[in-house]
Amino acid sequence: MAPRKSERILNLTICLLATRRFLAKDQIRQVVEGYRGLSDAAFERTFERDKDELRAMGVPVETGSNSSYFDDELGYRIRRTDFELPPIELDADEAAVVALAAQSWRQSRMASSTRSAWAKLRAAGVETDSSRITSINPTVAAREGAFEVLWQAVLTRSQVRFRYRRGGTGTGEVRTLQPWGVTSNKGRWYVVGHDLDRGAPRMFKMSRIVGQPEVVAGPDAFEVPADVDVRALARSLEPAPATGTAVLAVRADRAPALRRRGRPSSRPLPPELAGAWSVWEVGYADEASLVGEVAACGADVVVLEPAGVRERLLRHLAGVAGAGAVEASTWLEESA
Repeated sequence: MAPRKSERILNLTICLLATRRFLAKDQIRQVVEGYRGLSDAAFERTFERDKDELRAMGVPVETGSNSSYFDDELGYRIRRTDFELPPIELDADEAAVVALAAQSWRQSRMASSTRSAWAKLRAAGVETDSSRITSINPTVAAREGAFEVLWQAVLTRSQVRFRYRRGGTGTGEVRTLQPWGVTSNKGRWYVVGHDLDRGAPRMFKMSRIVGQPEVVAGPDAFEVPADVDVRALARSLEPAPATGTAVLAVRADRAPALRRRGRPSSRPLPPELAGAWSVWEVGYADEASLVGEVAACGADVVVLEPAGVRERLLRHLAGVAGAGAVEASTWLEESA
């Protein structure tokens, strides 16, 4: 369902749930965002389609009159008792998933849409009851600061630019994206779209975006390919599964990204590392990437196993040190 259509149908549901009385078409047209500005014929077609779609989803849109004595214009409403689901039993894991999903919209535009529809109903003189829409109260909050901007960019097809860091430090590199959708995996939010800097689809973890994304073009700056399945694309862009395991010694509470990916190990520490160190087993799919990640941690991480990764890391560090020495020598010669 297209984003604008989804918002319109959500607003219609809120409108019909919020009133005890039947609402006439004219009232609905004035209140529901998405109907205003349409011609009479376009409104009739759109409203009929939306009603049919709600009913197809199992939402009971009731037709009736507010008076049993007069032939008033027919109106529409949704009874809360017919709309609500029966009690559902969830186990602990299922309840945790539902709670996580319920957090993602608390900062979204849907909450403001609800307030807007509420105010318009009251302004139109319609008696409202806030308890009637608790079953669709949007209460999802994404903790990632970039979420709201990216979500709006997806809805409006706006092009964005942001700084993205791959590791845990640094200012990140500038990326320009045409966002196609957002998705969540293991409690983390990602944006998927066409990366103009790479010329290919890419997925970005929102928590690694530095600061707020900037809208640089739009709305309607691009078209999302008709055959794009955001979930399937996100799965295809996920990092390859771990094929090896490295045993690392980590100083105190350093290298959080490595510790999050790994698990504590029972292997004893080498005598020279006794003290504020712990041993972790960390899976990896690409040896070069692991070496680069460990090297970025400096003296806070030591590779214990496997020997091949340890030797590759030592060669990498020696190369960095050699390059640094050459650069320093060149600078001294130029400064002399």
